[in-house]
Amino acid sequence: MDKLARYGVSAGGVLVLIALLLIFFYLLWVVAPVFYGASVKHKQSIPLVDNHATVMIGVEEQNEIAYRFNMGGELRFFDLTEEQRFFPAHQLPIRVTAADRTVPSRGMVAYADSFGRVYVMAPKFKVTYPNDQRLITPTVEYPFGEEGVMVDPEGKGIRQLAFEAGEGEMAVAVITTDGRALLTRLEGEVNMFTDEVEWSSDNAVIPGLPAFVDQMLITPDLRRLFVRSGNRLSTYDISSIGRIRLMSVDSINYQDANVTDVALLTGASSLIVANDNGKITQWFEVAKDGKRQFTQIREFDAESSVNEIAVEYFRKGFAVATADGYMELFHTTGGSRLLKETVDEGNTYTLAFSPRANGLIAQTGNSLEFYKVSNEHPEVTWSALWQKVWYEGYPEPQFVWQSTSASDEFEPKLSLVPISFGTVKAAFYAMLFAVPIALAGAVYTAYFMSAPLRKIVKPTVEIMEALPTVILGFLAGLWLAPLIEDNLPGVIATMILLPTGFIAAAYGWSKMPKAIRQSVPEGWDVMLLIPVVLFLGWFSFAISPTLELWMFGGDARLYITNELGISFDQRNSLVVGLAMGFAVIPTIYSIAEDAVFSVPKHLSNGSLALGATPWQTLTKVVLLTASPGIFSAVMMGLGRAVGETMIVLMATGNTPVMDWSIFQGMRTLSANIAVEMPESEVGSSHYRVLFLAAFVLFVFTFVFNTVAEFVRQRLRDKYSSL
Repeated sequence: MDKLARYGVSAGGVLVLIALLLIFFYLLWVVAPVFYGASVKHKQSIPLVDNHATVMIGVEEQNEIAYRFNMGGELRFFDLTEEQRFFPAHQLPIRVTAADRTVPSRGMVAYADSFGRVYVMAPKFKVTYPNDQRLITPTVEYPFGEEGVMVDPEGKGIRQLAFEAGEGEMAVAVITTDGRALLTRLEGEVNMFTDEVEWSSDNAVIPGLPAFVDQMLITPDLRRLFVRSGNRLSTYDISSIGRIRLMSVDSINYQDANVTDVALLTGASSLIVANDNGKITQWFEVAKDGKRQFTQIREFDAESSVNEIAVEYFRKGFAVATADGYMELFHTTGGSRLLKETVDEGNTYTLAFSPRANGLIAQTGNSLEFYKVSNEHPEVTWSALWQKVWYEGYPEPQFVWQSTSASDEFEPKLSLVPISFGTVKAAFYAMLFAVPIALAGAVYTAYFMSAPLRKIVKPTVEIMEALPTVILGFLAGLWLAPLIEDNLPGVIATMILLPTGFIAAAYGWSKMPKAIRQSVPEGWDVMLLIPVVLFLGWFSFAISPTLELWMFGGDARLYITNELGISFDQRNSLVVGLAMGFAVIPTIYSIAEDAVFSVPKHLSNGSLALGATPWQTLTKVVLLTASPGIFSAVMMGLGRAVGETMIVLMATGNTPVMDWSIFQGMRTLSANIAVEMPESEVGSSHYRVLFLAAFVLFVFTFVFNTVAEFVRQRLRDKYSSL
């Protein structure tokens, strides 16, 4: 039987280790792809038959059809599949004098003629399924009519154009051949009787435009116009056609270099500026001195002068083509270069991403080159996970966890620091509440309490561990949190009066006549504290309104917020500490009580026989001998607190803030996984970072348990001679 037990226990231990290793490697297997590098693979080359300059190139969502707009007013489609289908070209019957394109996600091109009109074209792709096979058919649409839009009432020719359009609206900034700068806004409204769209347009002069203009850009929300003249960028507010105003003029070049290209990053909150020395900088508005100013945030290094910038449709990544033939991929959030690839040395490239960023098309000389791109998780880097990142619109670099938004152009913020901090914070306050109570109770129960009373108390405390944590979290969130908020002075008074009352009651009991003290059986005197606890608890809450009126002006929460400047959340760390501490106490108590009670009686009896007092015996002999078990109890409780999910999920506001304030909440690793895993897209960066959070939590508990075992063995070896 002994051998069978030994083999069974050994086999169980081995299986536990195997299970842990399997969990470890499974988490690594899911997480590993976020750290894979980007790569491109050439798929197809398409020769071009015309010599016109390119306005825009692109690829539809399935990477089956490419398209190209040229300066001759022609749109041509190209089949990227093995079928090599031929599509007819679409030609505008005008003499093109200027052209511009929208941001990639809008996918429109505007052509201007010599009579002050602008024509808008957009490629569209119809998907059908004949014989259960997907068939994509390209066509062209004219969102604002085939007859064009008059943007210059005088009918002069247009030599420069900036264009952006949304759903039922358009803004066009032009410079005419006679040097006038005009802005036209076109808005459509559906006629309720005919269901036809009726267009209305307004024109205005753009004041203070530089004499020489290199680039003009309009933001997708049609509220800003950027005008680049050399190395200077003028920003205009065009939100109101009747009040166009110059907001600022900034120098955007890098040191002594010259700007070669400017592009709007996805979301149009940032500008990507390329320089002829290979430096690429990101700029966005930052609040300074009471106003928002364009500020250089970060820089990237390209191999040489940048000729073209192509931004992704929905992510914060971009690609550049350099003068010496390199194609390079960058991502702003991670602040890193993802790829550098030689394409065709010496040529100037026009680049464009496919909508899913898994394809890239480039014009190289007289051909279009299509590349398959593998770049699934560019926003996940070591610096983005564990260092401060300067996100768009933020006043300074910060640690932020904000994984999702209602916008496709949202910049994911996946820092693990706030939720790791929240895990440590929740465990700290829980242990701060649980350890003194659990250890003191365990020592008293094992050493001082009478055996009959111990048989009642110990099982009662241990059965508390059977309470479902979801019930504790439910009670903490819906009952305890409002109770603490309404009686905050009483809660603070309880923390002060209970220890003071215990000491006063003990002192008073020691001064009672000996006959009265001996009337209580040895080990049962702790029962005298029950009425003390009940009275002091009732008294603390009874005087809470008086204390609140006297010390806090009638509202403790407002006083803390307004006078002390401390934010107060109803579901805060105090609530979590009390609720989670209540859940952890049975674990620590049970293990520590067993450790103290298991100290051999001959040690304590020998100490007492040599003249030591019970207290000296406890502190010099019993606690030292039981210290390995006591330490294990504390570490087991800490592991339970670190991994707790439901209490933290329900008893705190789940705000990923980094603040040690006891009146603010937090978000822990485990709660974050429970909240966001059901809504994350399988295989996405968000999904894999949540698995990385689980891996970090696994490492946390593994480190705590390893340290606990190491210290326990050291203590065991040190005091085993007793």
